[in-house]
Amino acid sequence: MPATPLLPDAEGLCVALAAAMRGQVDPAITALVGIHTGGVWVAERLHAALGLRIPPGAIDVSFYRDDYHQRGLHANARASQLPFDVEGAHIVIVDDVLYTGRTIRAAMNELFDYGRPARIDLAVLSDRGGRELPIAPTWCTHTLGLPAAQMLALERAPDGGLSFRLMEK
Repeated sequence: MPATPLLPDAEGLCVALAAAMRGQVDPAITALVGIHTGGVWVAERLHAALGLRIPPGAIDVSFYRDDYHQRGLHANARASQLPFDVEGAHIVIVDDVLYTGRTIRAAMNELFDYGRPARIDLAVLSDRGGRELPIAPTWCTHTLGLPAAQMLALERAPDGGLSFRLMEK
């Protein structure tokens, strides 16, 4: 039986991600968009740490997934909230874990329904490998190889603390 990988410290990765982005994003013109749910939690942290002026947005890519016809609508689908004009904006899509790239593709498709951004970057806490699309993060603080049968899930405690949990699919 393979050994269980050492799980990363989500709180520490949030701090490291903010440090990596600082100086590379303009607080006056950069807008963060978190992907529900873990990406929204990380975007909230980054927004505060980087002192960004534009309020963060949140998107649920359920309707934009290329497997929507197979999986149907997720039971906890939420409305997207983009409290800024997407047209011409510098947007950083934020997610907790990057895997195949399909969720990021869906997020970009949704953003383009709201307008044409000047630039889109990607910030993730962890890259678990297994890419199926040519998508790479601009900022990533951790990599972890996992078998396809496992997933790395970000969880938020009642006090707001973030942690990772390894789950079987």
